[in-house]
Amino acid sequence: MPFVKEIKNKAYFKRYQVKLKRRRKGKTDYRQRKGLIIQDKNKYATPKYRLVVRFSNKNITCQIVYATLTHDVVVASAYSKELPEYGLNFGLTNYAAAYCTGLLIARRVLTKLGLADTYKGLAEASGEDYMVEEVDDAPRPFFCLLDVGLKRTSTGSKVFAALKGALDGGLDIPHSEKRYVGYDEDSKRLDEDFLRKYIFGGHVGEYMDQMKEEDADAYAKHFSGFIKEGITSDKLEGIYKKVHAAIRAKPVKTKKAKTKPASSKKWQAVKKTYEQRKADLAKRIAAIKAE
Repeated sequence: MPFVKEIKNKAYFKRYQVKLKRRRKGKTDYRQRKGLIIQDKNKYATPKYRLVVRFSNKNITCQIVYATLTHDVVVASAYSKELPEYGLNFGLTNYAAAYCTGLLIARRVLTKLGLADTYKGLAEASGEDYMVEEVDDAPRPFFCLLDVGLKRTSTGSKVFAALKGALDGGLDIPHSEKRYVGYDEDSKRLDEDFLRKYIFGGHVGEYMDQMKEEDADAYAKHFSGFIKEGITSDKLEGIYKKVHAAIRAKPVKTKKAKTKPASSKKWQAVKKTYEQRKADLAKRIAAIKAE
């Protein structure tokens, strides 16, 4: 038998250090996270805020978060599942819904910090690349960094729709127009009309008309939620405009009043008194004698 050198010997395993749990599970990119949360020393304990955008199959989550030594703190959050309260009952995970969720988190956090009247953002959604400007004799705009997690940052990704909504809502976020849908790599220009079409769901309307002509059965199945609400392609822009206006009018979610239940639930058996236990014992003795 030839000589085989043992590479991973006992000393190797005694000194082996496992990676962090969320790295082992593939949930966190720690190189990215370190760059987002490390604060300059001369800023001491000043929070470094992040706009965290996450997508699931049925929901879009936007949160304003900052990190401490022990955990992350969520300042404000908004979810696409809240959009039905503002008049959007369909398509809660598409590009237009991502824009609405970004707009909602921006107006919500600015209202919470008392900056909503100072920084109103872009009055009407459009395809132009908007950047909030500092107001003299007033606090500076709320600054945060975009946290995309593990999502691929390809041009036209929905994560940048949420970014666009947050920017139009009045947040100060470093960005480039190169990742918006409609940016042409050859001409190095952003097609503002194309981006506006996506913000108001124009691409969804075009697909609706195309599928309705080609396959009516597939259209009825694919757009069942739209059909249930009586939505057609020509109504989409008007609906999204109303949703944007409703978000700006009332971004903060009203808390429901807590009501105490009429009768409290008891999960443990109530302890019997001495007289009750004595009566139970007498019944058992009587039952035994009767046998």
